[in-house]
Amino acid sequence: MDFGHLVNSENFNIRNFHPDLWQMFDNRWDWERAYLHENYSQSLNESNKIQMPCPDVYWFPVFKERYAKEMIEMVENYGRWSDGSHMDTRLESGYENVPTVDIHMKQVNYNDEWHEILRAYIQPLQLRVYDGYFNDPPRALMSFTVRYRPDEQPALRPHHDTSTYTINVGLNRPGIDYQGGGCRFLRYNCSVVDTRVGWTLMHPGRLTHLHEGLRVTAGTRYIIVTFVDP
Repeated sequence: MDFGHLVNSENFNIRNFHPDLWQMFDNRWDWERAYLHENYSQSLNESNKIQMPCPDVYWFPVFKERYAKEMIEMVENYGRWSDGSHMDTRLESGYENVPTVDIHMKQVNYNDEWHEILRAYIQPLQLRVYDGYFNDPPRALMSFTVRYRPDEQPALRPHHDTSTYTINVGLNRPGIDYQGGGCRFLRYNCSVVDTRVGWTLMHPGRLTHLHEGLRVTAGTRYIIVTFVDP
């Protein structure tokens, strides 16, 4: 702690855009200092109340703004966004029922790292709010970064997710980087529009939480979406 520490550079790949994003396995301490929200651990304290902006919808600080910024830059550097149509060759079925303009974690070789994030940081939060449900490790067949903008795909129709629960990570600032946007849960007539950079929204995927993506009227909105335990 006083004189510095050793790092493992064996798997440091400079071909990755923002290669530090991939270092959670080899250099976990440094990764957490760089990317994990400084208030993350407070959500694990049973004496702290978890924010619930809509019924059974919870909010947690998980990532720092640096993580959000670098994830946006990484996917935009990759640049191969889907066209938002139902036909999607990335999927085994070749068909997406509720398509978005997105890039899958698999496409940017970040799937293993993202699954470790689900196991190490998201699952402990899930255990706090959805008592009695435990699936270790959590599974995710669909994890992707979504882009909403007025001239491309501004909104998303009402739908259920193919998941036990879904996480939605805000990557940029409403009212500054974009106007409009957010998520509305139809059954409860409840919307979450003041999303926070690096915060994770968690909600059930099926039956009770029919939801829609509200229209972005200006700028570009970025989120990470993961369907956990389909």
